[in-house]
Amino acid sequence: MPRLWLAVVLLALSSQVPAALRVVSLAPSLSEIVVELDSADLLVGVLDAGERPPAIADVASVGRYGQLDMERLLSLKPDLLLLWPGSVGAGQRDQLKRLNIPTFVAEPHTLTQLATQIEAISKQLGRPERGAKRAAELREQLNDLRQRYRRDVPLRVFYQVWDKPLYTVGGGQIISDALEVCGARNIFAELKLPAPQVSIEAVLQRDPEVIVAGDQAQLGAWKAWPQVAAVRQGRLLLVTDKGLERPSGQMISATAKLCQLIAPDR
Repeated sequence: MPRLWLAVVLLALSSQVPAALRVVSLAPSLSEIVVELDSADLLVGVLDAGERPPAIADVASVGRYGQLDMERLLSLKPDLLLLWPGSVGAGQRDQLKRLNIPTFVAEPHTLTQLATQIEAISKQLGRPERGAKRAAELREQLNDLRQRYRRDVPLRVFYQVWDKPLYTVGGGQIISDALEVCGARNIFAELKLPAPQVSIEAVLQRDPEVIVAGDQAQLGAWKAWPQVAAVRQGRLLLVTDKGLERPSGQMISATAKLCQLIAPDR
């Protein structure tokens, strides 16, 4: 009889334990945030784009960037979607709204907003203490960078995304804020699009003191315009760290590397 009673009690207790949250991340940066919050165990699906963190190597895929497999997503029965608007097409975003699955939309435009959103995501995951700790660490790192690299007159920087056609980042893009943290100013900060197309003439007119790009050949092409301050002063800088392209906690470390590249004397 005692054994039977114990079994009944254990069964009752187990029925009161809530089922684990089933989370699908619809952007690599958001998947990375979940991993940084030591919550990879909650992910049942991720949208792919490039290499995954090892902690989620075996998590089911729900498609690739811009190509969400809606049927696969529904089969995973998620309780929560983490969405970066740019990672899913407008039509599929409308479909997701009609599904009435709880969705957290993340689109930070500054590194301060990024820290706040990491904290908010941790609350959505039911693990707020982890987000509070991580956000506090990131804010401290950001403050240190701002103080270290602050300039009375910011350096004029052209951040090149691609060359043919010529693309840069607009003022609302988080990379533009990373430049500000480094004591620099995006010469196209007044443009509102995240990745606006610009002309060579517009770059020459703004006469950047530094040109940053992720490809050495693209940087070398600027030597055709020796009148540009960045060319004249030999400030054509290669960024090899792709962390600036993924707005997760690691972006603060990537920003620190960018700052060191732009101002090695600080």
